[in-house]
Amino acid sequence: MSVRVRALDAGYRNAVRPLLFRVGGGDAEAAHHRTLRQMQWIGEHPSVIRALELGVPRPATPVELAGLHFPGRVGLAAGVDKDGVGVKTWEYLGFGHIELGTVTAHAQPGNPQPRLFRLRDSHAIINRMGFNNSGAQALAERLRAAGPVGIPIGVSIGKTKVTPVEDAIEDYLASLAVLDGCADYFAVNVSSPNTPGLRSLQDKGPLAELLTHLVRAAGERSGTPIFVKIAPDLTDGAIDDVLEVAQAAGASGVIATNTTLSRDGLAGTDLPLAAEAGGLSGAPLTRRARYVVTRIASTGGLPVIGVGGIMTADDGRALVDAGASLVQVYTGFIYRGPALVAELNRALAS
Repeated sequence: MSVRVRALDAGYRNAVRPLLFRVGGGDAEAAHHRTLRQMQWIGEHPSVIRALELGVPRPATPVELAGLHFPGRVGLAAGVDKDGVGVKTWEYLGFGHIELGTVTAHAQPGNPQPRLFRLRDSHAIINRMGFNNSGAQALAERLRAAGPVGIPIGVSIGKTKVTPVEDAIEDYLASLAVLDGCADYFAVNVSSPNTPGLRSLQDKGPLAELLTHLVRAAGERSGTPIFVKIAPDLTDGAIDDVLEVAQAAGASGVIATNTTLSRDGLAGTDLPLAAEAGGLSGAPLTRRARYVVTRIASTGGLPVIGVGGIMTADDGRALVDAGASLVQVYTGFIYRGPALVAELNRALAS
């Protein structure tokens, strides 16, 4: 670990994280919003950006995927910056791409609070946010106002909660139309456990219809690549079905995985929180995400972006060794901060 990375690690562990974890009396969502406001502020101050450029190592191993140029393998997963408020800052924390969202065609408040929980001893998070976001139009306006950034921007799109599942295709198409030209790729989120009925769209028939419409619509517009994000809870047969229909529809790749409904691997001290509804992310998902990535990559079909349980550089290296072209972090970033991104960039440089 270089001097700069050690300094980042020590500063985050000993100063930044303790402060964040006390925000709002320990409320995880309050800390999340505080962090996003800080990211927005940094992006508006060039002098702070210059300081970050000096202190945070940048990726140095470019990757070409789906016709896009990624300056490094490590991205920010969807769910961190749903509305793109920090879009001008993330690249200076070492990310090679960012995935915004999940956004929906219509703005919605999400599920009732509290809905975000830290399981500290398990290095995990449970969330049941429910696609809280300002809507696709608001994100499109923000991205146009921000102008070009130096890394690819993906946008995760999902179904508006009040839209019946049988009308989901039009809902997704509405988001795609509004965000056309603003995203470098779209991630079709059919795997969040926090919107009723959403995961039924992973079934072979509905998914084939949805992806066919989205890929066709994207091709008729800017030709933006379409990825599909799947749950870690799928059976092997269901994973194979997803790959079959995604390839047939012309999707550009798979993002594996979303959060899990399983509560396996939690530390005993965190078991009281296990009853909270929502998707689990973090260290308990490490092995399962690796298995799913391995299964997808072994087919030799679609490229895969690996996400889930990346808490160390070794975790990221294992996903790449399993066949992931890119990786994304969420929970690991919350617990480890920019030092994790720097460690990953270094570990994945070869």
